[in-house]
Amino acid sequence: MEPHVLAAGSSVTGWVVGWVIGIVVVLAVVALVVPILVLARKIGNQAPVIDESLTKAVHNTAPLAALRTTIEHATIIIGGLQRGRARLGG
Repeated sequence: MEPHVLAAGSSVTGWVVGWVIGIVVVLAVVALVVPILVLARKIGNQAPVIDESLTKAVHNTAPLAALRTTIEHATIIIGGLQRGRARLGG
């Protein structure tokens, strides 16, 4: 009976080692995932503020779309001024 007890003891040792390794792996994964989830939550909480700021930026920069038209008109005005100056002898 003695060998049977030894075999059972080593079988239990294998299970214990397996469980310990499994628990260590799970704890390592949790230690890596929790900070990522905390950071994701912070980003999620700041998202509405960022979105509002971007909406304001779109509103504030909308007049820049007409900048090409302004440049074209300024070019026409400059051309007219140059022609007027040339006629006046300047």
